[in-house]
Amino acid sequence: MPPELLVLSIVIIVALAFDFTNGFHDTGNAMATTIATGALSPKAAVTLSAVLNLVGAFLSVEVALTVTNAVVNIQDSTGAPRPELIADGGELLLMIILAGLVGAILWNLLTWLFGLPSSSSHALFGGLVGATMAGLGAGGVKWVGDGTKLDGVVGKVILPALLSPTIAILVAAVGTWLVFRITSRVADKYRESGFRWGQIGSASLVSLAHGTNDAQKTMGVITLALIATGHWTDLHGVPFWVKLACALAIALGTYIGGWRIIRTLGKGLVEITSPQGMAAEASSAAVILTSSQMGFALSTTHVATGSILGSGVGKPGAKVNWGVAGRMLLAWGITLPAAGLAGALMFWLGSLIGGLAGPLVVFAILLALSGWMYAHSRRTRVDSRNVNDEWVEDVTQRTLPTPTESKKAGSRR
Repeated sequence: MPPELLVLSIVIIVALAFDFTNGFHDTGNAMATTIATGALSPKAAVTLSAVLNLVGAFLSVEVALTVTNAVVNIQDSTGAPRPELIADGGELLLMIILAGLVGAILWNLLTWLFGLPSSSSHALFGGLVGATMAGLGAGGVKWVGDGTKLDGVVGKVILPALLSPTIAILVAAVGTWLVFRITSRVADKYRESGFRWGQIGSASLVSLAHGTNDAQKTMGVITLALIATGHWTDLHGVPFWVKLACALAIALGTYIGGWRIIRTLGKGLVEITSPQGMAAEASSAAVILTSSQMGFALSTTHVATGSILGSGVGKPGAKVNWGVAGRMLLAWGITLPAAGLAGALMFWLGSLIGGLAGPLVVFAILLALSGWMYAHSRRTRVDSRNVNDEWVEDVTQRTLPTPTESKKAGSRR
């Protein structure tokens, strides 16, 4: 196998691995509240979410084209790919993409380990921006568009990151307040049972919306790698096999279920009820679908978390765990720079080693660190059996049940 084809294969494998981590990292965005209220069993919820993520991935390519065209400044003045990026079988661009993906996966796994619902999208963009700056300088990043529309990293990534959670909080808060206002004379048990059916429908819509936004980000990355090696030349299209592979990868990740993050969103942020859950999920779906149609590569995690916070603010007498919310906000704030730094370090390391050995060493580092984090996670397991256990704040296990609690949960099955 020619070296450039081997590196391309590694990049595609790592991209699909990122898509898989995106799936289990973001399952909670759609299903955390549904699981927390008992509207669906944990396994049924992740299965439904996986199927709808698979379907949603085929509904649009606007976000995929954003990733292909709005991060790395790949075009020259004629609109063709820049020669230095596709020279030598696309070696430079492939190294940038690989380094960016590794930075994103490592951040995804680290935040998953601590049960923090940070943004997979921002991890990806941070990793790509950091690797691009390391390889091409700041000018290699497409920061803004041509001035006639919102484009580039600022218009398609940063602005949606700032606006989307704020909008979601407001919409969910107003929706929750209206729900409880309108149903104030309905007995709690009837209100809960009635809204659980609505929750299933709204959670399904969020899963569909997640597929239309997040699966496409990996489609854009793989398409960028194919452009680098000359296997694809259309900057406004995505190969069908790429769509299929990415849809399957994110669906499988969603089915595995990111139980640590589901637990944080469902039990650690707000003690949520079915009306709140339905309001939160409906708000998330509306914001995500609108943004996907406009090509904004927003963070579905930010939107879903903002909606859950809004549902807590909008319910009279509800309590929000602001300590957990504060840790989430901290993770949000450092995701882009942390993933960017990791992407830059991976690029520098791969370039320093050079040749075929560079990408192989970076790939080996990814495997080693991922394996260590997975092994560490087994010390305090969170799964479908204990995801709904009572939330206990602890100095050493802030967002997770203790091993004793996990055993008790397992024995109850």
